[in-house]
Amino acid sequence: MSKTIVIKLGTSTLTEGTARLSRPKLLDIIRQVAALVKEGIRVAVVTSGAMAAGREVLDNPSLPNYLPAKQMLCSVGQGYLMEVYSLLFGHYDTHIGQVLLTHADLSHRTRYLNARDTINTLMDYGIVPIVNENDTLAIEEIKVGDNDNLAAHIAALIDADLMILVTDQQGLYDRDPRLDPEAKLISRVDVIDDSIYALAGGSSSGLGTGGMMTKIQAAQLATRSGTRTVIVSGKEQNVLLRLMAGEPLGTTFEPLVSHLESRKRWLLAERPRGTILIDAGAMKVLTTRGASLLPVGIRAVKRKFERGAVVLVVDEEDRPFAHGLTNYSSAELEKIRGHKSLEIAEILGYTYGEEAIHRGNLVLVSTKEKTP
Repeated sequence: MSKTIVIKLGTSTLTEGTARLSRPKLLDIIRQVAALVKEGIRVAVVTSGAMAAGREVLDNPSLPNYLPAKQMLCSVGQGYLMEVYSLLFGHYDTHIGQVLLTHADLSHRTRYLNARDTINTLMDYGIVPIVNENDTLAIEEIKVGDNDNLAAHIAALIDADLMILVTDQQGLYDRDPRLDPEAKLISRVDVIDDSIYALAGGSSSGLGTGGMMTKIQAAQLATRSGTRTVIVSGKEQNVLLRLMAGEPLGTTFEPLVSHLESRKRWLLAERPRGTILIDAGAMKVLTTRGASLLPVGIRAVKRKFERGAVVLVVDEEDRPFAHGLTNYSSAELEKIRGHKSLEIAEILGYTYGEEAIHRGNLVLVSTKEKTP
């Protein structure tokens, strides 16, 4: 069974096609999520619905169809949406935490790591992160319906085993099921190519901003980073519990690579922002035990870089040894290098963990040439 999952809830599911949030539908979904959490599964929920919630609060006002009005609705609705989530999850003794993100947060390395650490820590404590695009500021999200792609980014961020896109359709069909009653559900997709994109239609509810096209795009992003993706209908009874129990539902998009392979490819392709020189002891531990790099094994730090940068790790003879993603900036590493991990908090006044580079963010290189 998948241990870490991302569930994306679309507006059409949360409202059941009406102009208001559907409390019965929300409660039914939340009941299933809470049950999964109690089974020890780490669950993050990416939610739409802020704009629909805003319309409900303001009694479905007649507004011009331009972005500031939509952003205003999102601003009004986001707090109300979280209030509803908190109340309904409370029925199942489950806590939630709000996480508002923009794509800028996910493209900036330090903010990316902070978001990852926050979401992972919430799930570690059995708290369900409720993630949403910061709709008040994120113009592109309102225009394109990017919460599907946001869910894919979150899946990659936390190395999710599974991403579930809950929508108003059973999955991907070979023809438009709204127009052709003979349309057949495609149960499995191994490769997302032009033929798959050609099957995608537009949004049917009119309340949301995304359709099947954005879900295919999200599935492609997620599967490329190692996350299996399933598109299912929120109208199905106990859809989440049945899916997690192994029942074949909706359309499954198989991952192209593992999370580890995806990360390794990215680390090797990224240009290093700095260099970390390690001692022979650290070199031995990393090669023989596949361990993380601790500050105690670092002898020198070259060039300035921020937390979350990709760096080159070299041995005592200045030979390239690995690429890694740092938990600390160059300035922080200068202060803690050569020290035991237990001393990090005392030296810095805070800690991002005991590792300078976690083993999951470290990939060996084969070259034996010295760095320039």
